[in-house]
Amino acid sequence: MKAVGIIPARMASTRLSQKVLRLIAGKPMIWHVWQRVRQAKLLSDLMVACDDEKIAACVREFGGKAVMTRADHPNGSSRVGEAAAQLDAEVIVNIQGDEPLIEPSNIDAIVQAFRARPEDQAVTLAIRKTDRADYENPNVVKAVTDASGYALYFSRSPIPFFRDPAEGGFSYLKHLGIYGYRRRFLLDFLTWESTVLEKTEKLEQLRVLERGRKLRVVETLEDSIGVDTEEDILKAETEFKKRHSGAGSI
Repeated sequence: MKAVGIIPARMASTRLSQKVLRLIAGKPMIWHVWQRVRQAKLLSDLMVACDDEKIAACVREFGGKAVMTRADHPNGSSRVGEAAAQLDAEVIVNIQGDEPLIEPSNIDAIVQAFRARPEDQAVTLAIRKTDRADYENPNVVKAVTDASGYALYFSRSPIPFFRDPAEGGFSYLKHLGIYGYRRRFLLDFLTWESTVLEKTEKLEQLRVLERGRKLRVVETLEDSIGVDTEEDILKAETEFKKRHSGAGSI
């Protein structure tokens, strides 16, 4: 089964200008993402789908593969879809370009999920947490699943609501923003109109659920750090220095 990783990267980030080119420990963020992702064992190919020649030049300079896409895509999935339409891969993994410490094993977990269940069309990841701050933070998306591991709902609100936390303890699923799709499913998904809950929560994965389709949620033990603000840059640098002795090492 051929699985291709695509990292969507755009120049006009609303919260942090040109963030994929921002330096972390002396290297552009997209370099860090690429170096981490290429350690995944189950990807047949990897590319950055971008909208600006500066990003493409940066990627090519460090030996990566860049493909140019339109500048008017509404989101990363749409940009990934444009690149995926030209490929013959069975599985497409949409990897966020703003997670410089992404765990390669999480990417392999997505691909492995498709291998294990040929009937699944879409897969994402979540990690079980007991952190109250993240639970109450609307920027941290929570997931609830059925007994088989398929998503019931995603929300920025604290879900599930623990009426009596003493019964069974307190834990929840923090959604991680990485998705895998069968290529045909991805291309179909991008033709569907946005749905009510998707617009309400600003979570495009709800479009899948509102259409009555299944989205498998695989639990992982490896968390990730997304970068959206200047504060996040500092957090990523601190964590990077904690993990690595040299500024440019991986």
